[in-house]
Amino acid sequence: MKSTEGRMVRFGAMELRFLVDETDGKGEMVVFEMAVQPDARVPAAHHHEAVDECVYGLAGTMTTTLDGVAHEIRPGDSLFIPRGRVHHHANRHAEPCKALIVLTPGSIGRRYCEEMLKVVKTPGKPDMARVSEVMRRHGLVPA
Repeated sequence: MKSTEGRMVRFGAMELRFLVDETDGKGEMVVFEMAVQPDARVPAAHHHEAVDECVYGLAGTMTTTLDGVAHEIRPGDSLFIPRGRVHHHANRHAEPCKALIVLTPGSIGRRYCEEMLKVVKTPGKPDMARVSEVMRRHGLVPA
């Protein structure tokens, strides 16, 4: 079993623990646990140009909005998000939530998150042009 030490990325109210990232295998899949604190919305609405996503509820209730329709993902629930469909995740509830996220192919992974963290973790407001550039370079399109 591979250690996940050094494979954790924290964005304020969101924590990502990468179980499989783009450096594993041939990069066909990325798998991570996403833990989100109460009343947090992360990330901004977007779609993936060439990546499908699946959300599987592990704890609490994650609200995933897909094409404007909110889906409450509880433990054992899942939602498939085909490439090209606008979505975002939020925790609109009083308790923390956690979901397992699977992305295929694995072109949006830990490197993207680490790069984005450098852009948004600056004094003052993040440079949205840089945020958009990083997203687009990794195949994410802001909505």
